Amino acid sequence: MENMKNGNGKCPFMHGGVTTTEKTVTDWWPNSLNLDILHQHDNKTNPLDENFDYREEVKKLDVDALKKDLTDLMTDSQDWWPADWGHYGGLMIRMAWHVAGTYRISDGRGGAGTGNQRFAPLNSWPDNASLDKARRLLWPIKKKYGNKLSWADLMVLAGNVAYESMGLKTFGFSFGREDIWHPEKDIYWGAEKEWLAPSDERYGSVEKPDTMENPLAAVQMGLIYVNPEGVNGTPDPMKTAAQVRETFARMAMDDEETVALTAGGHTVGKAHGNGDASILGPEPEAAGIEEQGFGWTNPQKPGVGRHSVTSGLEGAWTAQPTKWDNGYFEMLFNHEWELRKSPAGAWQWEPTSIDEKDMPVDVEDMTTPKNPIMTDADMAMKVDPIYKEISLKFKNDFDAFTDAFARAWFKLTHRDMGPKSRYIGPEVPDEDLIWQDPVPAGTSDYDVEEVKAKIASSGLSMADMISTAWDSAR
Repeated sequence: MENMKNGNGKCPFMHGGVTTTEKTVTDWWPNSLNLDILHQHDNKTNPLDENFDYREEVKKLDVDALKKDLTDLMTDSQDWWPADWGHYGGLMIRMAWHVAGTYRISDGRGGAGTGNQRFAPLNSWPDNASLDKARRLLWPIKKKYGNKLSWADLMVLAGNVAYESMGLKTFGFSFGREDIWHPEKDIYWGAEKEWLAPSDERYGSVEKPDTMENPLAAVQMGLIYVNPEGVNGTPDPMKTAAQVRETFARMAMDDEETVALTAGGHTVGKAHGNGDASILGPEPEAAGIEEQGFGWTNPQKPGVGRHSVTSGLEGAWTAQPTKWDNGYFEMLFNHEWELRKSPAGAWQWEPTSIDEKDMPVDVEDMTTPKNPIMTDADMAMKVDPIYKEISLKFKNDFDAFTDAFARAWFKLTHRDMGPKSRYIGPEVPDEDLIWQDPVPAGTSDYDVEEVKAKIASSGLSMADMISTAWDSAR
């Protein structure tokens, strides 16, 4: 008993918390060489068999059965996260858009190729709010197909099937994206220490979008591309247009692809901001274990359906948000728009006047009309002269818009997969596309071994040869 009083009967092991925040070696010496990134996804932590080959395993998939399961999922609304208008298409498309939209050409990082949206920091970015629900809805399908289907492939395919279920003929799809199994350490997302820090921290001048720090593409920490309310949250469509153009260029998209993707992404689905965003619970990485991987829990019941809060903006862009049509451009150009605040306090554009027949309806009550909205980036498609010209072309030629979007969507979701020779599956398109960097077959019949021997005997040092090869590949 005396030992217990003196503390001598305590467990002999130290009980420091496993989540302590003491300084690491890198914190003490920030300029030291960090070699951790060379040991990412080490085989010791690989949950798969050491001989597992996903690119061979995925070829065993019953693709027709998988796509039927995904199509059925779109209209299988769950009480814990009801589908808007009974269709999960908008949610699945946003998930696929956001997993692919992190790609940037400057260093080739980001993109949909690894399924990284499941892990920090992406799973907890403000712009990815509620996508934890999309991935949870997909879990039964992932479980059914097991290791024959990666999360990376599943998330992109879910977006494709969502569009197809709403009437779009997609350009194609390739399997072959291999999952990572823990967060990436080697991608630089920005130096900011807080979510949605002002854009000024990553630009030489916010007034000059091309001064954004390389290799970044998104305008703020925690966003996929631009702020939907405007530059630093202040509406001004012309200023937003300049940021959109620079950001999408850094994602390898030209002006026509930018308009097509913006319009096609907002032809379906809606934004969610019908409540108080300040009361939402923490993001998944900061949420308690009792949340079971979910984040942004809304304590105000029911907190789902028409009451859900995600981006803070509230409303649909078109009158028929579960159908692929030309409603986006018709809505944008057939009405005048004015700034208003959403119920969550976010800036959004709403029509100055609109007939009820042209309005979308409530997600739960199909008899209740609701005002449509546009983001500041949407308004940029109307006020920027170049974007406007392209938008009007698409407004007057639905087939041209559909083709442009299908191609841009395919590029967005496949840009980081490498050459076409890596594509797998029955829906790989036959057409070669310039962004795939197709290389024609060589016509030379030289002896490779002889060339290698001559290089080896050239007198060049190893350093010279490495330097030459490196410079040739840049």
